[in-house]
Amino acid sequence: MADGNPKKADLAKSIETESLFLGGIKPDKEWTELPVEFKPGNFNYPTKPDIIEKLGFPNPRKWTPLDEDWKLPENWKEIILQALKDRLEKNRALKLFMDTCVRCGACADKCHFFLGSGDPKNMPVIRAELLRSVYRGEFTRAGKILGKMVGGRKLTKEVIKEWFMYFYQCTECRRCSVFCPYGIDTAEITMLGRELLHLLGVNINWILEPVVNCDRTGNHLGIEPHTFKQVVESLVDDVKEITGVKVNPTFNRKGAEILFITPSGDVFADPGIYTMMGYMLLFEHIGLDYTISTYSSEGGNFGSFTTPEMMKKLNAKMYMEAERLGVKWILGGECGHMWRVVHQYMNTMNGPADFLEVPVSPITGTPFSNAKSTKMVHIAEFTADLLKNEKLKFDARRNNHIRTTFHDSCNPARAMGLLEEPRYILKRVVNNFHEMPENTIREKTFCCGSGSGLNTGEYMETRMRGGFARANAVQHVHDKHDVNTLTTICAIDRVTLKAAMDYWVPDVQVAGLHELVGNALIMEGESERTEDLREDELEDFEQGEGKDE
Repeated sequence: MADGNPKKADLAKSIETESLFLGGIKPDKEWTELPVEFKPGNFNYPTKPDIIEKLGFPNPRKWTPLDEDWKLPENWKEIILQALKDRLEKNRALKLFMDTCVRCGACADKCHFFLGSGDPKNMPVIRAELLRSVYRGEFTRAGKILGKMVGGRKLTKEVIKEWFMYFYQCTECRRCSVFCPYGIDTAEITMLGRELLHLLGVNINWILEPVVNCDRTGNHLGIEPHTFKQVVESLVDDVKEITGVKVNPTFNRKGAEILFITPSGDVFADPGIYTMMGYMLLFEHIGLDYTISTYSSEGGNFGSFTTPEMMKKLNAKMYMEAERLGVKWILGGECGHMWRVVHQYMNTMNGPADFLEVPVSPITGTPFSNAKSTKMVHIAEFTADLLKNEKLKFDARRNNHIRTTFHDSCNPARAMGLLEEPRYILKRVVNNFHEMPENTIREKTFCCGSGSGLNTGEYMETRMRGGFARANAVQHVHDKHDVNTLTTICAIDRVTLKAAMDYWVPDVQVAGLHELVGNALIMEGESERTEDLREDELEDFEQGEGKDE
């Protein structure tokens, strides 16, 4: 996988050597004795003081993990122990996770960060033990008396540094929970660990600045409404230039049947922009009555990487805008954490959206009963239903230059069970589709290695280590089936996997599902298609009438 790149070869060799632990080599020290070493490339930059102030979070200051003194509040220990006590009393699942683990090791080799680093503290069982050991040492009678003998330890500043290192070296992907015989969700422990660190002002800028931006302007990048509209309109021009078709999105239109919300990465980031172009072609193709909000212009929810309160607030903005515009229901684009929040947390967090209607496709008449409470439908469900009911005219040969595999994004796959719909679509709009190995897809899918707000530039070496497991599976189908495209339904994945593929498997590009749908659609009044949405030449084939599915 090194491709003659010395830097890549060094990292691949490092991963191979560090993962010898998996072959039975026992470390010389207990995990509690392994030092935490911060160095450029293995930590994210701390949050800027003004960002912390805008959020009303505590202890804004300038600091770096390389400092000996992190400038914690004087009563930092009291703050953490009281907060942990409060959460143990309120959160029954947390108490269960703290008491249930028997350290069987079933999760040990399931984490992409452990596979890429060989660091025992990246085993999910040990990552949870970072918090569990403090719980034992500070909250249980046995731990207070016997300490280390029963796996307990005291809360120290070194423990806080360890939490920062490893709770931000977890993408909350939940792959480990699939293999846990007790169903322990280590992602929930990571989420709590980050929440506790916020109380001390120990956090990262790449998560909190998008939260502030989203709170202020409606999207992660802080793009003002008029600029957001202009960028979408520039994509409208690109669609017309490539296809000859003028698509007609509307903005902030009251009385539209459907509010469409997608991650801002689909509007501003490569390769997400091609997915956005695909959405608009699809909606024009079926004559969908929809509007886009320039005030709630973000489906992603970085609040889910921050605190429950922030997650709730950012989720609510979508529904407040739906109520303001008077739409019937919401259609959501290809996103990961947006769908985990809506599918797993919304009912108990924000409550049912009773002011909206139960979604019914205006094209097929299909009721989406799974969205009875949230009133929000995933674009893959919507499009799969259109295909099943033969409402689309398309020609899959337009994607003959695409030989694709599919990356199950962690949140839609494991949090929603959205496994079949994307494949149903792919197998119809693409003629060359190949699955990666069985133990790397569906519920067992490997993470992109940069999710949960870890997709920042200064973290690149750790990101590439985390993405190695997914890249290895892609390399397999690339070598066996000449796969040249990795398709996914998550905006973060599209960005982070592009970097991982560029590094590990440079012959493979990354695409969104609806980019490929847009390539295949036969639009009324279109020009003769010679290019796809990326303006890459199509393979030669005899243009026909296409097919209705």
